[in-house]
Amino acid sequence: MRWDRFFDDLEGQLASEWEAERAALDTEAERLRLSRVLLRERLSALMDRGRETPAPSFEVADGTVLAAEVTGVGADWAALEGGRSGALIVPFGSIAAIGMPHADVLRTARPAAGPGTLADRMTLGFVLRDLVRRRVAVSVHLVHGRVLSGTIDRAGADHFDLALHEPGTPRRAADVTGHRLVPFCALAWIRLDAGAALI
Repeated sequence: MRWDRFFDDLEGQLASEWEAERAALDTEAERLRLSRVLLRERLSALMDRGRETPAPSFEVADGTVLAAEVTGVGADWAALEGGRSGALIVPFGSIAAIGMPHADVLRTARPAAGPGTLADRMTLGFVLRDLVRRRVAVSVHLVHGRVLSGTIDRAGADHFDLALHEPGTPRRAADVTGHRLVPFCALAWIRLDAGAALI
């Protein structure tokens, strides 16, 4: 009888140690999985979030805080829709922080639903070249706080050419007041003129 209790006690201790070791391995596996999650994946998970909670807030490099929903995600940029502010393009490198409810923080840390899409591979340059093709007027917000209004004439691999003109007006040669070459690294975010859709 004493031996039965002794062996039961040993069995209980072994089971307890096994559970503790398994929990430690599960925790380490979760840490390893989280170490591989990309910002792009977390932003993509925000695209199908419920709208019953406030929109995420994006703090960008120029100090602006944008309360907006994520409507698209590319290789190195996110498309946001901020109520009456219209379509916005924010490079990942300009995002300083993202505020969101704790439930969204946890949900976006889950594994991606499936294989990537074509949009996941579109770079900022690709999106800007589409704006060039469609002659969309934009407001370009630079990381140091300055805002330039105009139309993007050309988009290179790491910069774009902006023809400056009054906001809300079409690009006409007579209305262009100057030109700027803007490196992607100087870009905080872009606002498309009202009514313009992204891609």
